[in-house]
Amino acid sequence: MFFDKIVRPALYRLSYHDPELVHERTVGVLARLGKLAPRGAFRVDDPVTVLGLRFPNRVGLAAGMDKNGRALPAWAALGFGFVEVGTVTRLAQPGNPKPRLFTLPASDAIINRMGFNNDGAEALAAKLARDGKPGVPLGVSIGKSKVTPLDEAVEDYRFSLRALHPYADYFAINVSSPNTPGLRQLQDRAALAELLGELRTTSVELAGAGAPTPVLVKVAPDLTDDALAELLEVALEHGVAGIIATNTTLSRDGIAPSESGLAGQAGGLSGRPLTARAAEVVRFVHDHTGGSLPIIGVGGITGPDDAVRLVDAGASLVQLYTGFALHGPGLVRRVSRGLAARPSK
Repeated sequence: MFFDKIVRPALYRLSYHDPELVHERTVGVLARLGKLAPRGAFRVDDPVTVLGLRFPNRVGLAAGMDKNGRALPAWAALGFGFVEVGTVTRLAQPGNPKPRLFTLPASDAIINRMGFNNDGAEALAAKLARDGKPGVPLGVSIGKSKVTPLDEAVEDYRFSLRALHPYADYFAINVSSPNTPGLRQLQDRAALAELLGELRTTSVELAGAGAPTPVLVKVAPDLTDDALAELLEVALEHGVAGIIATNTTLSRDGIAPSESGLAGQAGGLSGRPLTARAAEVVRFVHDHTGGSLPIIGVGGITGPDDAVRLVDAGASLVQLYTGFALHGPGLVRRVSRGLAARPSK
């Protein structure tokens, strides 16, 4: 409540009520202070092994919060059990025109059309080489550069995978953002099969005699059951290590009437309106694959109960983004405690 009533309003006043400026200033402060904080100072220990990796707890930071890996020590200090940076593209790009980020506090939601604004795969690799990893498993979300035609997308992803292979504990293949034109077409069977086949081959080659770095696919919540089932069949055929469910939605269901004026803003909706759909997708993936694919559940987690529902639906791990942005770092510990206290099934 302190964050909601005092801290967040102050941050917005100091940043001229510009959500993106709030975000940038917050990450900037964390980048400066994170190195001073004891690693895992606020972490709830609830270790679990997923994807062949040991996670100190099940709660991770979703992609999008720290695209360029600026504040990695801070996320570990705040108690996250893993961190996913990106989405990063082969080419540095500014993203879509501003304004492109909108908060909907009455709906407990965010609309964004950022458009993969990032410094590029090589810049992230250089930073990780210089500053090191966060001390918890590090995922890297990779996507297609906006200027790259769809028929050249495979090489775009392969370039980023090669550049970041020495540093990633897993890769998330983002083919589901609604904010890069045409990107979601890569979820179609033929395009996805080509992409995953090439990335799997590249991953195996880069691993040499070692185990390939796990490759996961992040799916859209807007897919029909038939389309999602087809995607999962392709994923299984090409040795995908897991699924991240879900990305933001194009639906505007769940927006409070007082914020209906923002519903027309282009972009993906995240937060509370996505809670139920994220759990539905997680359960569908789990049931359709017989539990054979680990799932990272993300979407609409604003409290421990939301995370528990995702794990009960079949998720092995969960990620926070919108809930963390709107309700502050205390959410990490509350969710971690809730999952640690969950009875084993």
